[in-house]
Amino acid sequence: MRKTLWLLQAGLFYLGTWLVALVPQGLADRLASPVGMLLHRVLSSRRRVAEQNIDSTLEYMRSQPEWSCPLPDAAAIAAAVFQGIGRSLLEVCRLYHGRGATLIGRIDVRGREHFEAACALDKGLVFLTGHCSNWELGALAFGKLFNVPVSVVARRQNNPYLNRMVERMRMSYDNSIIYKQNALRNMLSVIRKKGVVGLLVDQAVLPEEGCLISFLGRPAWASRVPVVLARKTGVPVLPVFMYREGDRYVIDIQPMLVFSDVGDEAAVQADVQRYSAEIERFIVRHPTDWYWVHRRWKRTEGL
Repeated sequence: MRKTLWLLQAGLFYLGTWLVALVPQGLADRLASPVGMLLHRVLSSRRRVAEQNIDSTLEYMRSQPEWSCPLPDAAAIAAAVFQGIGRSLLEVCRLYHGRGATLIGRIDVRGREHFEAACALDKGLVFLTGHCSNWELGALAFGKLFNVPVSVVARRQNNPYLNRMVERMRMSYDNSIIYKQNALRNMLSVIRKKGVVGLLVDQAVLPEEGCLISFLGRPAWASRVPVVLARKTGVPVLPVFMYREGDRYVIDIQPMLVFSDVGDEAAVQADVQRYSAEIERFIVRHPTDWYWVHRRWKRTEGL
């Protein structure tokens, strides 16, 4: 019975995304806003999570010098976030079915010199990012724009047939996937071959997997994986973020992070705080381009 349901789910998913992918790009652009508004209305529980997250951090964000968002309150920012989610949803359908060339052609790259400096070290590379704008498009674009395959760490879908479809899309342009089971060992293997690993490290982790840091003015658990990789291998770690600018995208590559070589827990925590500050700075600059619907501050109530 489960297999039948999985097959049905995967079949409907394929058919639905295929039909959306057939929509001409210009029409898809015009539909993005209505689709986002529909999601904003229908996904009420996620909308509330986003609004609560934004409201609880808005005072902090407004106090930062990088803040320039003209939107008046949490509800308005959340609505804009869902507009972006709607656009990304339509774009991902095109990516799933091999129709993403036009989208990749809309991407501008800034900070390419930081990428070249990291490559010159000849130690492999870790791209550190978060769920920013259309992160699926960003991962695929690296393979195309830099002619460098990226091994992206991802969670395996519960439905194996659906997972196979998503996997096929994510492995376009010679990219590969590292699933979370045995992820550290597999990441070390890629780095030792001087490959590139992509890490999304902006979501909550279990306390035993991370460090407690301050994120947008609130306590949050953050992954220690980037710090562990850098300390074990000396691999350069580059913060990379994607955001929308009009009808185009920008991939913004920041300078390499410098971590401590001190081995105690306090030093590791300081390094986790260091990379988390880069993600925080991006969110303050581009609050409508971050995935606020995740419960980023869970497991920290009362701290």
